[in-house]
Amino acid sequence: MDPDPDHLRHHGDVDAEPGLLDFAVNVRGAGPPSWLRDRLVATLDGLGRYPAAAHDAAARAAVAARHGRDPREVLVLAGSAEGFALLPALRPRLAAVVHPGFTEPEAALRAAGVPVVRLLTDEADGHRLRPGAVPAEADLVVVGNPTNPTGVLHPAADVRALAAPGRVLLVDEAFADAIPGEPESLAAERLPGLLVFRSLTKTWALAGLRAGYALGEPALLARLAAPRPHWPVSTPALEAVLACAEPAAVAEAERVAVGLVGMRRAQAAALAAVPGVTVLPGQAPYLLLRLPDGRGGPTRAALRAAGIAVRRGDTFPGLGPDHIRVAVRPAPDVARLVAALSDALAAVPA
Repeated sequence: MDPDPDHLRHHGDVDAEPGLLDFAVNVRGAGPPSWLRDRLVATLDGLGRYPAAAHDAAARAAVAARHGRDPREVLVLAGSAEGFALLPALRPRLAAVVHPGFTEPEAALRAAGVPVVRLLTDEADGHRLRPGAVPAEADLVVVGNPTNPTGVLHPAADVRALAAPGRVLLVDEAFADAIPGEPESLAAERLPGLLVFRSLTKTWALAGLRAGYALGEPALLARLAAPRPHWPVSTPALEAVLACAEPAAVAEAERVAVGLVGMRRAQAAALAAVPGVTVLPGQAPYLLLRLPDGRGGPTRAALRAAGIAVRRGDTFPGLGPDHIRVAVRPAPDVARLVAALSDALAAVPA
């Protein structure tokens, strides 16, 4: 598929209109837990003041402690999306982006005129990462781990192998805390040129708040942050980062991740039992499905008519119209999806 700004800027929230059962967006729950909501509400009385440097420092210290790093190695972001928008500040000469993957980094780079080469993984070998495919001249490499939408968790050794002298390696770990123990994460590593982005959106249901952070060498973070305005992160977002990095929250996220494993396994089995549906391997809190040839578009439309939103796959480079992504959801919602998907595929001509 040729670079298409409209496709690269398409995200699941466009598919998940109000009133539809939402399998399109990978956010757990409708809102943050009560204890986190209370922390956020407590900041509202301070909204008459600008975000404080001391608050930012406290958030960075909490994140640093969570990952065993120095606070100078933490940059609090208004969501990972802000970090992607800042990538052109690194002035890459050639960016290599691993696909199928989250499209926002490529969209931001192309919008800034940065040349981009796509490194396409292959379903035939489980979308395995191949470090040797990166052009030697690429001075920025972007990869998700686990990758969205495939759900593949790449071995840390393979991700590390993407690093090279004079190159920035950005690892998008937006879903890392949704996998028990956070295996293969590089968040605690001090590798020259390494940037790791983390998001609070998924586990803590904070998509509307925009909160996340970057980890890396202080000089690299300073380059990334150079174009930012004053007060780029709101007071509630700073509090969210601080709260979600504290030990009790990390332990809660781990419990949630453990629960998601069983939910994912059951959902994958239920969907794989639908005639014509292939569930691709993965470990993330979403599943990539392949439908029979030529039936993806009509099936999506039938699901929508049945009140169910799924994420189309053809806006991800390397996937086609017969791929859809579905979030891991509770059993009653899965039963409704399975029934509607079975009916849709039975009604769509082969």
